[in-house]
Amino acid sequence: MSSENHRLNLVQRPRRLRRTDALRRMVQETQLTVNDLIYPLFVMEGENQKVEVPSMPESYRYTLDLLLKEVAEASELGIRAIALFPLVAEEKKDNAGTESYNPEGLVQRTVRAIKQAVPDIMIITDVALDPFSSKGHDGIVSDSGEILNDETVEVLVKQSISHAEAGADIVAPSDMMDGRIGAIREGLDAAGYTNVGILAYSAKYASAYYGPFRDALDSAPKFGDKKTYQMDPANSREAIKEVMLDVQEGADMVMVKPALAYLDIISQVRQATNVPVAAYNVSGEYAMIRAAGRMGWIDEKKVMLETLTSMKRAGADLILTYFAKEVALILR
Repeated sequence: MSSENHRLNLVQRPRRLRRTDALRRMVQETQLTVNDLIYPLFVMEGENQKVEVPSMPESYRYTLDLLLKEVAEASELGIRAIALFPLVAEEKKDNAGTESYNPEGLVQRTVRAIKQAVPDIMIITDVALDPFSSKGHDGIVSDSGEILNDETVEVLVKQSISHAEAGADIVAPSDMMDGRIGAIREGLDAAGYTNVGILAYSAKYASAYYGPFRDALDSAPKFGDKKTYQMDPANSREAIKEVMLDVQEGADMVMVKPALAYLDIISQVRQATNVPVAAYNVSGEYAMIRAAGRMGWIDEKKVMLETLTSMKRAGADLILTYFAKEVALILR
């Protein structure tokens, strides 16, 4: 058959469905919407302050008064949920993380204020000790330097209950201690907070992508690293094990963190479970796009949307991203 006849007899021409913008939109397999977005926010003590995080351009720490304005703006853009992270004063930190469950602590006061000012927005609170720890770790540290699992879980339960009392809709344990989901679920239920959900950081890797976040909250470990509790980036089967354990213990949703270098893990988790799957577009991923955009090396907005769409395509139902407001503006 001649090349001319071969061309004339082609039946499958995938380009037919790429011919116009309308056609491309009609057959688009994955759609990123504002309903997919969770907006992480940093809160700090003080008044009338908005401080840019140096390693996260255009991302800020807010005092509560200005944070309320940011939350209101996010809500007006259609963002349904925020994730709250505190910058805790150094003098309030100790090895046991006791400030984490202080009823008048920064997180608890912030949750109450947001619920009063913007009652319709969902508040997700981080449950871990590292922002409150004088050691910078997610758990209580023994004299020998070991991160104590069961003793830490007891504190995480207290922290979760205090967040629920303040009005949190969902608590999100990010610590990676064994058994904490079951203990938190039991503690919340016993305290009467059966409707407070748990978003488990189930597959959280010991990643180098977290650097800018730790700058934002001054929460880097004071010694060693977090490899005895966060996962080895080389492992995938372990992620499924962690996810299934958390679901069995009562997690309502599970998370993969980071997202961009772990799209295969998101896909595997999506196939392994029927609960909603969240992906965290972490600070290092954010910073790389911002930096390259500022240098003029990439089209920042297009790369931002392509990156988030890849996470949705991999199987994420929800995406935590510092780009949330920008994306919401584009998708309006």
